[in-house]
Amino acid sequence: LCGDLKTQVPFLFSLLCLQVIKCKAAVLWEANKPFSIEEVEVAPPKEHEVRVKIMATGICRSDDHVITGALVMPFPIILGHEGAGVVESVGQGVTSFKPGDKVIPLFIPQCGECKSCLGTKGNLCTKNDLASGAGLMPDGTTRFTCKGKAVHHFLGTSTFTEYTVVHESALAKIDSAAPLEKVCLIGCGFSTGYGAALQTAKVEPGSTCAVFGLGGVGLSVIMGCKVAGASRIIAVDINSDKFAKAKELGATDCVNPKDFQKPIHEVLIEMTGQGVDYSFEVIGRTDTMTAALACCQYNYGVSVIVGVPPAAQKITFDPMLLFTGRSWKGSVFGGWRSKDSVPKLVADYMNKKFVLDPLITHTLPLTQINEGFDLLRTGK
Repeated sequence: LCGDLKTQVPFLFSLLCLQVIKCKAAVLWEANKPFSIEEVEVAPPKEHEVRVKIMATGICRSDDHVITGALVMPFPIILGHEGAGVVESVGQGVTSFKPGDKVIPLFIPQCGECKSCLGTKGNLCTKNDLASGAGLMPDGTTRFTCKGKAVHHFLGTSTFTEYTVVHESALAKIDSAAPLEKVCLIGCGFSTGYGAALQTAKVEPGSTCAVFGLGGVGLSVIMGCKVAGASRIIAVDINSDKFAKAKELGATDCVNPKDFQKPIHEVLIEMTGQGVDYSFEVIGRTDTMTAALACCQYNYGVSVIVGVPPAAQKITFDPMLLFTGRSWKGSVFGGWRSKDSVPKLVADYMNKKFVLDPLITHTLPLTQINEGFDLLRTGK
């Protein structure tokens, strides 16, 4: 042992105390099958990693896309990416977190070193696992084991477990007074929708907007459009039961495509004259993506793809839709730089700048996660 004993001994002692944790987790062994509640082993955090006790997690359609195969990931896997928890232990080299800190895992990390993190044009850190879908920690290994088998991570977060391990670049420290069962939604759903309006589209006061899909993310887009000062916000969904909440959160009109014989983009153009200034596809379907583009003002309309596109599907569309001047954009995590923005969004929530309660419809224990997904799939 060399160097300063006063600083090294406590740290070495803490490393010796780090043990494998056995806990419950919802493991997905294969596609199109229910989650299985299993006892898993969660290894101690390695260098620059943090082990977190997950206190609350939201269910997101992106998790369901893995189940159906629309988003390809390796199995077995622990899904979940919209969570909040408390730091249980830290690995060597971690200085910005300590046990007891309240945190939100970040499915889009912010390493602070890559071109995206150092530049000003985007927020998609190259250290993300969204594109590769490897399901592993940055060092190429996993911290989860179940029944002697290695279990994959999901987007570097894996929140459908009582304990998880994340890289320190994929974690944000938040206000110690924040209610974790509410602010967990800032880990994905709320931030993604709210930011799509404010950060990606940059909705302007007095503008007209159309939002396709009124799940948690779509409702958050509506909230963002309202905060930005949009004069007309048209909510579009085939489930009319969602209209009351959409209006509560800021929608001025609600439209069900099933109520019309003509294509929905034609309906929206007739409603607005020349089409909307901004449209948002928050479902993840290629047909609604093209409809959202077509309903935009032909010269300067902006359409934003927020829903995760299904794997192995292509879009066919008339290029004249873009030639006349429309813009088609994508938005990952609402355009927010995760480590910088999540603590600020939590602070805004604590200061009552927006609400989260209307986005929470049910509260269930981890053991009823399959019931939670049934509620998601039935639009409840």
